[in-house]
Amino acid sequence: MTPISRSGVGRRGIATLICGALAAGGLAAAGVTALEPGAASASSHREAPLISGQPQYDNTDLYAFVSPDKPDTTTIIANFVPFEEPAGGPNFYTFAEDAQYDLHVDNNGDAQSELIFRYTFKTHVKNKNTFLYNTGPVDSLKDPDLNVTQTYDIDLIKLHKQKLVAKTRIADNVPVAPSNVGKASMPDYGKLRDEAVYKLAGGATTFAGQADDPFFADLRVFDLLYGGNLSEVGNDTLKGYNVNSLALQVPNDLIRESSHQPVVGIWGTVQRKDARGHWSQVSRLGNPLVNEVVNPQKDKDKFNASEPYDDAQFLKNVTNPELPKLIEAIYKIKAPSEPRNDLVDVFLKGVKGLNQPPYVRPAEELRLNTSIKPSMHPKRLGVLDGDNAGFPNGRRLTDDVIDEALQVVEGELVGSKNDLGDGVDANDQNFGHSFPYLAQPTSGSRGPLAKGTGNSVRNQLGDGLQVTGAGTNTTLIATSAAGGVAGALLIGTALMWWRRRNRYRAY
Repeated sequence: MTPISRSGVGRRGIATLICGALAAGGLAAAGVTALEPGAASASSHREAPLISGQPQYDNTDLYAFVSPDKPDTTTIIANFVPFEEPAGGPNFYTFAEDAQYDLHVDNNGDAQSELIFRYTFKTHVKNKNTFLYNTGPVDSLKDPDLNVTQTYDIDLIKLHKQKLVAKTRIADNVPVAPSNVGKASMPDYGKLRDEAVYKLAGGATTFAGQADDPFFADLRVFDLLYGGNLSEVGNDTLKGYNVNSLALQVPNDLIRESSHQPVVGIWGTVQRKDARGHWSQVSRLGNPLVNEVVNPQKDKDKFNASEPYDDAQFLKNVTNPELPKLIEAIYKIKAPSEPRNDLVDVFLKGVKGLNQPPYVRPAEELRLNTSIKPSMHPKRLGVLDGDNAGFPNGRRLTDDVIDEALQVVEGELVGSKNDLGDGVDANDQNFGHSFPYLAQPTSGSRGPLAKGTGNSVRNQLGDGLQVTGAGTNTTLIATSAAGGVAGALLIGTALMWWRRRNRYRAY
């Protein structure tokens, strides 16, 4: 299958801490290393030593939900490259070429992949003689002024008991939406975003490109648990940062075992190729925060290289979780009794009667019941607030997983009612109503544009610019090979030098 068309579309601020406790408690009882589906808090931004130095391969968040405008489909979103500074050029943000970005689906509860959607990327540079990402205003993904571009393929891999059944190429050379350099470079970024949404044969839709980081949280938790002072909570630490996103919308019938068994478990991994051509898994994510605050330093890299089927190896890390004890010591909130049997079904197997598959093997997967219709008015606390289409039944972009996880870990399910949270209840930007739903990335531009900015930049700095210094034999030519803007910079430098030299001669 190949692309057939393109579419042109009053709280206590300790949430992050206790969410880690939630993850830990749930795993303890089940003998699995992971947090519960959706029970997360700080996501997985820079969660392990090795991956923190490899941002292109670092899976920061995973989302899975029945598509609100197409309830016969499921949307999966995986984000990478944490804390992208919008103006971080001239080498802006790309997906790695030596990586396999995999979205896994377990449709029978055995903690193994039955389906893998594998994304692989290629980078293309039109003009290698300039440092510029774009050499003028970009009007489309095919604009010759977009100097650095990426394309990707998608392979659908079908497995049975981890043995290959079939491998099918379902997308070829699909363009990636570029980084949002700024208003002068990309005056209509929404148009570029729409061009990067591709419909595939069989009813699937795909998108890859930059987006606003949809995760919202107050991450000052790592400053010694808010420094023992909750007066500064309520700040969305991720406001203004972008991520690289993969979004895939697929028919429910493609990923679930049957209409009688509609629950799927989903997680993402990244494999990186070494110098010898061997592939090694370097990143893994189902529920947020698991590896960030549940596993100690000695096990973080091991977790990123592991599979859900083997999660029992991390049991010791969660039978005696560290976070609840820290919270109790600092904030005097009593840690729940161990082991936390009340959390096992909710977070490791799925909630019985909601998103728990039959014969489930406890594992760290984001579990989603694809037969539950989307809510017309989603509630940020999901299932806790009576909205069964939300977290921990999958994870929507608007779900406040920190507050929900915090309340559950502090005993909401065993009679200890509470209203805990981190004071950040929504993303700073609104999400879209259609695929890929993500908010557009923050632009590198910070203020009003200078006069004449826009398409006139191409005219002013176009090919063949030439400056000749009077009284000298110096001639600078900015050719198309150097790029218009690069040429302008060289011209400006030459003029400054010529003026200074002649001024000194006058004396």
